[in-house]
Amino acid sequence: MRILDAITGGLERATVLDRPAALARSVVSTVLADRRVKDALHGVWLGHSLHPALAQLTVGSFTSAAVLDVTGTNTRGSSTLITVGLLSTPATVAAGWADYAESHEEQQRVGIVHAATNVTAVALFGISLLQRARGRSGRVTSVLGGTVAGAGAWLGGHLAYRQSLGPNQAESVPHTGPDDWQAIGPVADLPDGAAVCRRAGAADVLVVRRGGDVAVLSNRCPHLSAPLHDGDLDVASGEITCPWQGSVFRLDDGTVVHGPATAPVPEFATRVTDGVLEARVVTYPGVPAS
Repeated sequence: MRILDAITGGLERATVLDRPAALARSVVSTVLADRRVKDALHGVWLGHSLHPALAQLTVGSFTSAAVLDVTGTNTRGSSTLITVGLLSTPATVAAGWADYAESHEEQQRVGIVHAATNVTAVALFGISLLQRARGRSGRVTSVLGGTVAGAGAWLGGHLAYRQSLGPNQAESVPHTGPDDWQAIGPVADLPDGAAVCRRAGAADVLVVRRGGDVAVLSNRCPHLSAPLHDGDLDVASGEITCPWQGSVFRLDDGTVVHGPATAPVPEFATRVTDGVLEARVVTYPGVPAS
């Protein structure tokens, strides 16, 4: 375990990777300039990141093919799995690069190595399929491809679960926010048409007053926990843009308008008592807030 941590830690600190990582990010940002395409690849329509779901298909097909080639019992089945993996690769790669374009430096360093291992694995499986078309077994190349694909999957897991590239960062809010009414402050003291950060119990909340209407959401962007009150507020459209990665959310209910965030901002119920704004987290039925 310490050896694996040393490897990933070394990659995270490897500034020598910054130049190729920055170049890759620049190219991807240029290619994916259409925001609708980026939203689709991030998985905004799905409600969670698209890349892991596609990676399951691609990597699963490749590694299953390699296992069959280790045993040598089903070459035809192995070839079919390799073909499935190769056909699903473009969509998987596109979704992965879309997420990569919104990552920070340490994630980019690991990500560029993750991409390199995947390119190598795809090339090996492609060669294996060509070898079979020419009458050779292609088994050794397939097993090598499966080994490299496994290493790439391990780095992908590190990106997702250790470095939190993609997961919802605000999932805990409904479980830790106050489930009883908390005083935010006098409504008259809230600036009209401005985003401010206030406290509801132990939770930081985003408060926006628009005339007589007041919206209260968690102040944490679900993507990387950016403070939303520092973002750009569009009063006319009722939307706020994350100050770090540009995700856009509706003030009324926190739903995602544009990614890279795929999860909504947790919302707070509000009421006004004797001129004082009060809020409490909106929880799921039967689920305690703490």
